[in-house]
Amino acid sequence: GRVLVKAINKKRTFSSRPSPSPSPSPSHTLLMDQSKERYCYNPSLHWNPQVEEYFSKAYGAEAFSRISKALTRPSCYSCIRVNTLKVTTESVIEKILEIQHEKKLQDALKNLHTDADKSVKVSERVIGSTAETSPVFKCQIPGLDYVVFVKGSGPHDIQYDYQQDRPPKEVIVSRKCAEAVLRGAQVYVPGILACSAHVEKGDKVAVSVGVEQPGRNGDWATGITHPQYIERDGLYIGQGITTLSRAGIFRDLSGLGVDMTDRVFRLASFNDVLKGDIFLQNLPSIITAHVLDPQQGERILDMCAAPGGKTTAIASLMKDKGEVIAVDRSHNKVLEIHNLAAELGLNSITAYKLDALKAVHKDKLNGTVTQCSSEDKVSQTSQQAESASDEETKKGPYTSKAELRKQIRRMKNGPGKNQSTGGRVNKCEGFSPNSFDRVLLDAPCSALGLRPRLFAAEETTESLRRHGKYQQRMFDQAVQLVRPGGVIVYSTCTINPGENEALVRYALDTYKFLSLAPQHPKVGGPGLLGRYESSDGYFEEWLKPGEEDLVQRFDPSGPHDTIGFFIAKFNVGPKEA
Repeated sequence: GRVLVKAINKKRTFSSRPSPSPSPSPSHTLLMDQSKERYCYNPSLHWNPQVEEYFSKAYGAEAFSRISKALTRPSCYSCIRVNTLKVTTESVIEKILEIQHEKKLQDALKNLHTDADKSVKVSERVIGSTAETSPVFKCQIPGLDYVVFVKGSGPHDIQYDYQQDRPPKEVIVSRKCAEAVLRGAQVYVPGILACSAHVEKGDKVAVSVGVEQPGRNGDWATGITHPQYIERDGLYIGQGITTLSRAGIFRDLSGLGVDMTDRVFRLASFNDVLKGDIFLQNLPSIITAHVLDPQQGERILDMCAAPGGKTTAIASLMKDKGEVIAVDRSHNKVLEIHNLAAELGLNSITAYKLDALKAVHKDKLNGTVTQCSSEDKVSQTSQQAESASDEETKKGPYTSKAELRKQIRRMKNGPGKNQSTGGRVNKCEGFSPNSFDRVLLDAPCSALGLRPRLFAAEETTESLRRHGKYQQRMFDQAVQLVRPGGVIVYSTCTINPGENEALVRYALDTYKFLSLAPQHPKVGGPGLLGRYESSDGYFEEWLKPGEEDLVQRFDPSGPHDTIGFFIAKFNVGPKEA
């Protein structure tokens, strides 16, 4: 049951139709060709023209084209960080193999028509030759033996039962939903935008994506009506079985809508699997925590910590011995960090609600923190509201259509920034300068390295420049908070040099006591050299010769099949008065 490579090298045809006749008519052949062009996954990532020109100059047109194509596809493996404070890597591998066997995933992967054998070869430098004998294997990078890879496959060719004058029944999902499905998720009701007529529970449906298209007013909108029908060509992500009728899909606010059976990319889902024992995390994020090199007994700050993946990785590397301070400005995200630390059994983490731009205490006190009772959103108020709602329900209250629309939006989009999901958090007033041994700034960014990505045109050159300025302000806070002799690690999940190499240039030119430090492990490629100047007079300075190999840039089209990511590590020398 472990010979995945042999299985994926075989070809598979997803078809529930009779084989075509030996001599198909010209009209039938034309119909099949049109069907293949439409019912496939071949997306083209649209960029703002000025942004595309900027990236083409930074990387070269051919390299940027490869990056743009890679961003539309997920990595063909899942990366898992094992909580070695609770379990061993070997026991996790054994459990995952048992789970896969029980779900008969190995049987479903037989006779696949895919080029996944390519992903095995190109990733071998990271995952090792054991990938040839098992679909679940330990990372071979020195020091990362607690990282496990679970191999996926794709893209697959899927036939959608297209017949002349009778296209397949179809469900159109939002872009965010589709990106999750490409990573292995199911289709849930809030993610469904539209559905063919006469769809009943148990019907087989093609699942397509409603990607934003240019609107009349220069904005972007999702085209799901008939005039935009052609816009879904090449944006079909698989087939599934509906769990509700069309009426049920648009009546219910939550729950499973389509159970995906045939997928363009097949990646195992780890939702609620081995909770507390494993954490699904991108490889560059795991490497970032290693590059920080936290030591037992140290005081570490994670400045923009949500959802807590790197925070918990740092605490695990310290064997849960030391002090890890995690901050985020969102109440709900701080709760996520609390919950993840509790799930993984980590006691060295303390999370606070704090805007990273205000991380340095104004009065330079002793870094004291205070609990804020106003943040206790588990309050009796919501409980009273619930009981009041129950009483009203018994009386049969009238609910306006506007209120129903609000409830639907909340179900689809989650609570707003001013709406807490409940739970107590500590509010922090900031910390004293020089009060941390190491600081991680995984900065909020344009996120243009995340994959799969089906839309990128919302970013403009102006918005990218604003991201860079915002990150400089955060970095200024980090420099004040770390002690002389300490370490700062800066990371982003974007391919934008203005948020990566330009930040490094700003840091080294502004703070002469900072120097780039070698990174271990070193997996990513070199940074970008030189500078960029636009026609409007804006310019960016990037790295100087000799600095490029001291940073790590992860190319999504590169040999390791990761997200786009950037890591820089700074040693902090004696600070000037």
